[in-house]
Amino acid sequence: MMADPYSTLGVSKGADKKAIKSAYRTLAKQLHPDKNKDNPKAADRFSDVTKAYDLLSDKEKRAAFDRGEIDGEGNRRNPFGGGGPGAGGAGGFDFGNGGIDLGDIFEGIFGGGGAQARPSPFGGAQQPPRSARPPKGANIAYNHLVSFTDAATLAPQRITLRDGKTVEFKLPKGVVAGQQIRIPGKGQTGPGGNGDAMISLKIGKHPYFERDGDNIRLELPLSLREAIKGGKVKVPTVGKAVMLTIPKGVQGGTTMRLKGKGFSKKAGANGDQYVTLMIRLPEDKAVLDKITDLLPEDGDIRGDLGV
Repeated sequence: MMADPYSTLGVSKGADKKAIKSAYRTLAKQLHPDKNKDNPKAADRFSDVTKAYDLLSDKEKRAAFDRGEIDGEGNRRNPFGGGGPGAGGAGGFDFGNGGIDLGDIFEGIFGGGGAQARPSPFGGAQQPPRSARPPKGANIAYNHLVSFTDAATLAPQRITLRDGKTVEFKLPKGVVAGQQIRIPGKGQTGPGGNGDAMISLKIGKHPYFERDGDNIRLELPLSLREAIKGGKVKVPTVGKAVMLTIPKGVQGGTTMRLKGKGFSKKAGANGDQYVTLMIRLPEDKAVLDKITDLLPEDGDIRGDLGV
């Protein structure tokens, strides 16, 4: 289980949102899997850092953690014991999604429990009626945080179950937060077999990408020189960085499209990435003064707004 999210990001408990985001960006750049392909520990650390940022950047989750109501994974703490990390509900029981079949339990108590398969008049063994079948064990609910880039690229996922074993699973196309993944036979044991593991997916935030349906949006800083002269600039995507051609004399706020660089869709294709150009002026005031002297009068650029 992840330790204290504050210590994971290296910030104090009184840190504001800006400090938390800055710490996450620094660590995410250092630990990103693309830069640490030969260091699996860095990938695990990157996952912990992403989880910590997801928790602390959410006002309600952060408050709940500070009050001791949830742990560093975002799972509710159980004051009665049992359940374990990731278990759903008090004591770890899952009453939804086919977790505990109360009908089977009552039927097992009031008759038919443990009945054997009856001979079939057509040969072979006939399965006992549902009322006579012993109940399966309960499902176990888990919460799993998927990083933004993993969700967009459908990267394979791993989760540690309550018994300490690690299992891998695939993300479905068009994955969204709140979606559930069922892993058969990884729940609690019972007379009729094991229940299932029910994994509820959460998708982490990203320091500069934002999801818009199946698309991704990015604000790209552009220098004044780049905006005036145009040319090719490197743009990050959830995969590899790509080169984007900037038109000469482009205006700030212009949005350009990178086709197929968004999230996967259920139908199989990918959404797009939309890049909004944000022109940054030079910070040197002397340089700005020189540029200003060379510029013509602005004219009535806000005339269309009635001012």
